Amino acid sequence: MSQDLGSSGALAISAAIRAGKTTATEVAKDALARIQAFDGTLNCFTEVLANRALDEARKVDAALARGEDPGPLAGVPFAVKNLLDIEGLPTLAGSVIRADAPAPQHDAASVCALRRAGAVLVGALNMDEFAYGFTTENSHYGATRNPHDLTRVAGGSSGGSAAAVAAGLVPLTLGSDTNGSIRVPSAFCGVFGLKPTYGRVSRRGAFLFVGSLDHIGPFARSAEDLAAAFDAIHGPDLLDPVCSTHPPEPCTLQLRLGQQDLRIGIAGGYFQKQGEPAVFEAVSAVANALGADRTIELPEAARARAAAYIITASEGGNHHLADLKKRAADFDPHTRSRFLAGTLVPAAWVSFAQRFRSWYRDRMREVFRDVDVILAPATPCPAIRIGQETIVLDGKEIPARPNIGIFSQPISFVGLPVVTVPVHLPGSMPLGVQLIGAPYQEAALLRVAWELQARGIVSAAVPEAFRTIPAGVLA
Repeated sequence: MSQDLGSSGALAISAAIRAGKTTATEVAKDALARIQAFDGTLNCFTEVLANRALDEARKVDAALARGEDPGPLAGVPFAVKNLLDIEGLPTLAGSVIRADAPAPQHDAASVCALRRAGAVLVGALNMDEFAYGFTTENSHYGATRNPHDLTRVAGGSSGGSAAAVAAGLVPLTLGSDTNGSIRVPSAFCGVFGLKPTYGRVSRRGAFLFVGSLDHIGPFARSAEDLAAAFDAIHGPDLLDPVCSTHPPEPCTLQLRLGQQDLRIGIAGGYFQKQGEPAVFEAVSAVANALGADRTIELPEAARARAAAYIITASEGGNHHLADLKKRAADFDPHTRSRFLAGTLVPAAWVSFAQRFRSWYRDRMREVFRDVDVILAPATPCPAIRIGQETIVLDGKEIPARPNIGIFSQPISFVGLPVVTVPVHLPGSMPLGVQLIGAPYQEAALLRVAWELQARGIVSAAVPEAFRTIPAGVLA
């Protein structure tokens, strides 16, 4: 199945391995060949773990030969954002400052969870330094390129994670989301992404950016694969102080129940301004397919974004204060100035932002008494060009990087779950629509995502240029 791997999903690969149509070892070799063939162009990976991947794949094959069940993701290749610990490999978090850090002795909890489900780890993925960015234009490790247009960014900060899935290098990846770092690259690269409820997936073994906002979540090319990955990684972790005790709830088997009983609204006001026309067309396409015509007002969304900025800057800056004092020149210029500014944010501002956060969380609970799923754009524009400094929104030229998160920041501010679905309009780069739910309602969001996928409204096809491994690249 070597030439089919790029377009095959995780569950399809696992089923083929279980049926004896291929082996986990052959699939791993194939993934490594795809990475060899295409990653020099895309720059998704910072480390490829060929020997480890082949060893893990052989163990999956051996378990199947003994009649054992390796797990629901048996033999599925996956890769992770390089802020997640990988045993024996320094956790870079996109920075050269971390290059000489002691290598962890264990994989991160979410990496272990996918491996327990039978998946095979093949490498670590590029990102914005310390997860502070929306473009993955890393001055140390290079920019990750968008598989749909190599002149454009992949989004960030989990750009390597999204691009690797979009190009078919691997069918599953893990990333993190603070203010949009799963949702933005999902939208720009045209794949499915899930930011779970805050605290629902363990962050043990992750190099955090903003502890009170950070989430770990998966990328995939289908709703089914996204649900399968979430099933594998979510659940309580007593070693993570914020990981919820809410019991695991399987999502995979609920996808085909349909969404007719769900009340779906469209985010109005703030979420219908400050964007290019195409992003609102994408929301309309999804809303029309679901029969949604009710507008929902999310109170004080602009203030929520501002408060998220204050908390992000303060927590992030103070987290890195020691290195800013000792090694400021080693920071990526894109992040250094923002971290330095964050250390100067007055404590009174942070206190006010936190009080507002509590108020905003209560208001959002009230909103979800009347609606189950809210639709909103994921970004204000399609993927920008590498090196592009500004964008024009509502006739105003504004800095690009800090404003890509206009629509994502007010949602992560209070830890709501979001599935981003990819929409492809004629003549446009991929676009993303956020499916936003109340806490712990990931299953409902995945049901809606599957419904849209089944109707052909959303999809995540691998671009033609990455579907076939060139001759001469050995699997």
